[in-house]
Amino acid sequence: MYADGVCRESSGHYFFGAQATLPRYVDPMSAQQKSTSNSMIRRFVPVTLALALLGSCASIDFHKDTTTSGTFESTGLALTFFSIDLPKGALDIARENASDARQPNTKITDAGVFPYLGPFDWILDIIGIRRATVSGTWGFPPE
Repeated sequence: MYADGVCRESSGHYFFGAQATLPRYVDPMSAQQKSTSNSMIRRFVPVTLALALLGSCASIDFHKDTTTSGTFESTGLALTFFSIDLPKGALDIARENASDARQPNTKITDAGVFPYLGPFDWILDIIGIRRATVSGTWGFPPE
């Protein structure tokens, strides 16, 4: 390796009977290293996409009815893969999201999961995405 960072290999040329060493350029990134870096990129992209999908999505909306009370609607999204909900069940995500808002006197009045196929719900247990909605009231209504 020379000071300029280029790898050179001498080739055996003969000039008037004496062996001359002419520098020959050698690619510093060999074919094996190139294929290794390409395979790493090919592995990195699907893993990154999978991790992005595995992250839970949740939202919550509050609506004030009075100065001390109102309604809320919380949603949660989860990926199901071979009967495993990632990161956890969509309904659990929605309920925890409502609980984490720390509103006083929170009461859940309605909860549902979409899609729900009834007896054929096992189809979504193979692979699927589920969205849960939890709604209710919070606060202390005026007397």
